[in-house]
Amino acid sequence: MGRGVSAGDGGALLVVGDVVTDVVARHRGPLAAGTDTASVIRTLPGGAGANVACWAAWAGCGDVRLLGRVGADAAAWHERELVAAGVRPRLVVDPRAATGTVVCLVGTGAAAERTFLTDSGASLRLGPADWSDALLDGVTRLHLSGYLLFTESSRALAGTALVAARARGVPVSLDPASAGFLARLGVDAFLTFAEGLDVLLPSRDEACLLTGLPDPVDAAAKLSRLVPLVVAKAGADGALVARSGSVVARVPAVPATPRDTTGAGDAFTGAFLAALLADAPPEEAAARGCAAGARAVERVGGRPPLSGNVP
Repeated sequence: MGRGVSAGDGGALLVVGDVVTDVVARHRGPLAAGTDTASVIRTLPGGAGANVACWAAWAGCGDVRLLGRVGADAAAWHERELVAAGVRPRLVVDPRAATGTVVCLVGTGAAAERTFLTDSGASLRLGPADWSDALLDGVTRLHLSGYLLFTESSRALAGTALVAARARGVPVSLDPASAGFLARLGVDAFLTFAEGLDVLLPSRDEACLLTGLPDPVDAAAKLSRLVPLVVAKAGADGALVARSGSVVARVPAVPATPRDTTGAGDAFTGAFLAALLADAPPEEAAARGCAAGARAVERVGGRPPLSGNVP
């Protein structure tokens, strides 16, 4: 359990999002076209939504639930991995599509930057039929993976979940997930959906894309005129907390030696939400998110260790 976070009676966190299989290839040196590049390759459980749920449980949230969709090929494995991480999964098994797969190409340079090759598979075939308002029973916060917005069916599910949560007074957060996919969806479409959110957790690049502003401070401030609380994740530069049109806190990053930056933003989000559920103020929650992000980049893959504490 994370330091300073109590499982307590804060209620449950429900995450709705993607569950995928990550194939992480850490290559030594530049990719060599037309020939071999020496790499260390591992197959790991992943998916932004699933990662957030696992990090929230690891950071101390005592009741984390996850709605996702997988193929029959890997359903049992993903369920075991989620349960072992302290998450209560509700996985819909798709009768036609395989589990989503992401190939993560990770450089071994100092920044450990990564490139994703994404086959969403079953993960974004979630639809309104997979939703039940009973999923919100006992839930204090709902978190939506931004990847849900990138297909028609899963976007409809996200809208259904958002409306149901607002009817119950359950605050809703969302992480935009991918600047590349966000650009294809369209900024206006995303911002229209975001009007119903309580918390937005973009990366620095996503915040700038959504506002057209080059400075992430200005971008976070502008977004907080639309969404009451905006927390912009800025990697080695920490995080920005914005409300009511201004940045109210700049939270420093925790020093780390990166091995793989896959899932660092998910780690931040999971720990941040766990802290909010334990009644931490947003600035403290962001600090815990930075600590989890630092822990994440020192590991290979997007999930937390199955035991241990936040540094």
